[in-house]
Amino acid sequence: MSFDVQVVRKEFPILTRTVNGKPLVYLDNAATTHKPQCVIDALVDYYSTCNSNVHRGAHKLADEATRRFEGARDIIATFINAPSRNSVIWTSGTTESINIVANGLSQLLVAGDEVIVTSMEHHANLVTWQQACARKSAVLKIVPINDQGELDLIEYRKMLNARTKLVAFPHVSNALGTINPIVELTKAAKEVNALVLVDGAQGIAHGDVDVQAIGCDFYAFSGHKIYAPMGVGVLWGKESVLESWPVWQTGGEMISTVSYSEATWNTLPFRLEAGTPNVGDAIAFGEAVRWLSSFDLPSLQVHEKALIDYATQKANEFDGLTIIGDARNKVGVLSFVLDVGHPADIGFLLDKQGIAIRTGDHCAQPLMNRFNVPGTARVSFAIYNTLDEIDVFFDALRKVKAMLA
Repeated sequence: MSFDVQVVRKEFPILTRTVNGKPLVYLDNAATTHKPQCVIDALVDYYSTCNSNVHRGAHKLADEATRRFEGARDIIATFINAPSRNSVIWTSGTTESINIVANGLSQLLVAGDEVIVTSMEHHANLVTWQQACARKSAVLKIVPINDQGELDLIEYRKMLNARTKLVAFPHVSNALGTINPIVELTKAAKEVNALVLVDGAQGIAHGDVDVQAIGCDFYAFSGHKIYAPMGVGVLWGKESVLESWPVWQTGGEMISTVSYSEATWNTLPFRLEAGTPNVGDAIAFGEAVRWLSSFDLPSLQVHEKALIDYATQKANEFDGLTIIGDARNKVGVLSFVLDVGHPADIGFLLDKQGIAIRTGDHCAQPLMNRFNVPGTARVSFAIYNTLDEIDVFFDALRKVKAMLA
């Protein structure tokens, strides 16, 4: 389907509302995206017509719910080019997906083993590995970044060695918008036989995720970053890795046999999906991906590039504004500070004009320390944003600066 941003906007009911008497300009998409009507309808339809637990029922509603639930898994598998649907694991989001891997790795590490992450991590992809390493006296290494917010690939390669057991890095930085060279990073890690996890929370919505081409062992992402509901996500992993990975939780569905003295585990994907899953949101997740996949991907990417390029141009022309993270290859995020006012004050005053942005450390406190800022004001884009909204934002920001001066 061809892409027309004005047509797309009509599919999002929330974009018609006003905030503080002003038309909503929503520029907080790295935190969460809004939902098209078809996703809302899919969720409501599940609860209205076939609400039931999946897999175990012997009745019509259970059968319908199971078919929709597993159909959504198929949609996700196709979207990321997974070689098998069995390697798509439903989770509550990126954070749980990463924790599943970290929990398993902590059982496999020994003292002196090494894990590598980067200086631009979200806390979910940093603290998790800190804890896993601490439990086994393993060593956590941090890849530095330059002043533009790009990884130092020379230092990264120096860190890799036979003791490296896992490397974890973001596809796209949530705080900077930097697109990392994930294929190159993965290839280098594989030269020392390390496992690779990609935090895809910010990368998944921009399309063109091919887990086979990346070559990673794990790719984690959340539904609410890609026009689906909150509280549902995916851990994709290589089947050869997941089928023997230590189980995350125990309980219903993930077992094969149980006695009072022992239990054996189910096959993939169920061995890593204990308990009643988030059926309705998973179905809506599948609908969101189906909807996004209906558009011509290159035209979407052209639109997204136009947004970040135009916003960057306007930012560079704005007196007293400093961009934090000006990588050559970035998408969707413009983080900045002004020479007057705290980021929190900027966000508060913009909200009074109907403009939604994010302020603070963006769950990346070490990264903020690296740039010697208390936090940033972050503007982030989705496919329903327009160049006109960027103009509205910068006009409002001028008023904010005048008030703070």
